[in-house]
Amino acid sequence: MRDFHLPGRSTVFAENGMCATSHPLAAKVAVQMLEAGGNAVDAAIAAGVLLGICEPQMTGIGGDCFVLLKKPGSEDVIALNGSGRAPAGFDAAQLRDAGEKTIGLTSAHAVTVPGAIDAFCRLSKDHGKIGLKATLAPAIYYAEKGVPVGPRTSFDWKIAEDTPQGIAKELFLVNGKAPNPGQVFRAPKQAELLRLVAEHGREGFYEGEAAEDMVAALQAAGGTHTVDDFANTACDYTDPISGHYKGVELVEHPPNGQGATAILMNNILSRFDLPSMEPLGSERAHIEAEASKLAYDTRNRFLSDADYMTRLDHMLSPDTAEQLAALIDPKRAMPSATALSEQVHKETIYLTVVDKDLMAVSLIYSIFHSFGSGIASEKFGVLFQNRGAGFTLEKGHPNEAKGGKRPMHTIIPAMLKQNGKVTMPFGVMGGAYQPNGHARFVTNLVDFGMHAQQAFDAPRSFSDAGDMKVERGYSDYVRRELSDMGHAVSIPDTPIGGAQAIFIDHENGVLHGASDPRKDGCALGY
Repeated sequence: MRDFHLPGRSTVFAENGMCATSHPLAAKVAVQMLEAGGNAVDAAIAAGVLLGICEPQMTGIGGDCFVLLKKPGSEDVIALNGSGRAPAGFDAAQLRDAGEKTIGLTSAHAVTVPGAIDAFCRLSKDHGKIGLKATLAPAIYYAEKGVPVGPRTSFDWKIAEDTPQGIAKELFLVNGKAPNPGQVFRAPKQAELLRLVAEHGREGFYEGEAAEDMVAALQAAGGTHTVDDFANTACDYTDPISGHYKGVELVEHPPNGQGATAILMNNILSRFDLPSMEPLGSERAHIEAEASKLAYDTRNRFLSDADYMTRLDHMLSPDTAEQLAALIDPKRAMPSATALSEQVHKETIYLTVVDKDLMAVSLIYSIFHSFGSGIASEKFGVLFQNRGAGFTLEKGHPNEAKGGKRPMHTIIPAMLKQNGKVTMPFGVMGGAYQPNGHARFVTNLVDFGMHAQQAFDAPRSFSDAGDMKVERGYSDYVRRELSDMGHAVSIPDTPIGGAQAIFIDHENGVLHGASDPRKDGCALGY
């Protein structure tokens, strides 16, 4: 139990259904969907699409999603890959010949075809109860009427104020500026497009006037995208991957997401006696930082589109973790294992929903960098992601950019299982931080006995490309100790990530919701 003298959040309890996400309006809409007879899939779609209006710098219909789903009456988890592909005409060799070393963040070449809407339509058809017209109605309403901008959303919006280009400036700035908290943001053009999707399903987005609008914007910006690229977009059901940490099974989405990195990092950490360390001390932060360097270096060398990745078993192998753990000096920081080969950032939303039948959805949905590519379409105001920046231009690399290929993705939904039962869908936002965040969340629970809300409230650290980011929740003494170990310590300008979770208490039949105070959101149930 938390100390009620101090600021903090209490766990939210409910019996019939719950949503935890980064904006209270989205959580409210999800619960309303459940109360109206929808299931967890219906609620997740409604909340997810609405978040593109509540937090447009983080996500939107021009982005991608990954989903883990536990159906009622089963403890099996299925995965849905809703990430898009590079246009068929994309050629990395042309960029290399032009002297480019990376794919520009605001270039049309960074825009992969958005995959989220296809995935939402597929989920609704295969697993939903009430249909797209009902699930998209709240987002359509609020896109037209507007949503007051929250404090954290405004904070992030102002950081990326210069990213929107062309028509996107008109659509995603208010009087040329990022909105202040309490100002209302509207997206009426997106409301029109969502009506087409509600009426016609995926064809309303990937064919006809919507596809023509998006292709025109991308070609005008120098992209090779065609209407065929949009028409051919298709999500895929896949099998999750998992790893065990001291009796808890961490279930992750397979590549091209980076869930294998979280499993590898946990496997490395299992070689150390974390429970003997102070949970907010320098020793734990140091070991975690070193494990992340090694796990992320492995990711950068091997992780890619599943059709091109050959070393997944190597990443998941306990032998690999043991060999990497042996490289860690408990008293001294190593240099960054290698320079990051992919560009990563932290603009993402995560949501989880559990309904009365214990259908559980773990969904993460993103446009990658804040405001993605900054490119938007004229007629329907679709803001495009820049997921193609997650490719490398290195010739022969498994993650080399190529037409029709999916890039390495930072976004990863997760679930925990114990004794064969799903006990907690959860996710940690924060781009590159996400695998580290998953590993820290698991070790907070298992090694330090925290409940989910405590685990989210606790301060975080993250060694990112040679910069040891340590939140203000740590003491100056810990920062000095980390510096003495050789870490280049800084206090980050923005908090590290954000997270949501729902614990399924099978014994008492109660859901426990936790929501990260670093975001504007909450957990709500009924």
